Amino acid sequence: MERTFIMIKPDGIQRRIMGEVISRIENKGFKILRAKLFKPSKSLIEEHYQEHREKEFFHELIDYISGESVMIMEVEGESAVEVMRLMIGNKDPKLAAPGTIRGDFSNEKTQNVIHGSDSIENANREISLWF
Repeated sequence: MERTFIMIKPDGIQRRIMGEVISRIENKGFKILRAKLFKPSKSLIEEHYQEHREKEFFHELIDYISGESVMIMEVEGESAVEVMRLMIGNKDPKLAAPGTIRGDFSNEKTQNVIHGSDSIENANREISLWF
C-alpha cells in the first residue's frame, strides 16, 4: 500500500468542510493512519513549500497557512498519491473539475482548501516533516 500526505488548509477548516473532505477520502477506500489539527509554525510551512521559495506568491502562502489551524493526515491506499491528486483537482480553482475537492470548494488560487503530495518521494518527505 502507498502512503501520501494530505493537508486541509485554513480555508477548509474555517468553512467547516473537514468532515466532507475526510468522508471523500474514506469513501474512496483509503485509510487515514494519522491525523492532527494544529496551527503550524512559519518555519515548518517554509520547509514544506521550499520549492516555491523564489515564487512571488511564497510569502502570501506562508502567512496564510501559518495564520490558522490546518488538518494534516497520512493517508494509505492503492495508488494513494495519484488517486488523491485526481480527487483534489487542479490547483487553479477555475480549472478544477466539478466533483473534485477543489472544483467543489475552492474559489481562490492561494486558498484552495487542500494540499496533497505530488509524488511518492514528496509524500515520504512531507509525512516525515509533519509527523
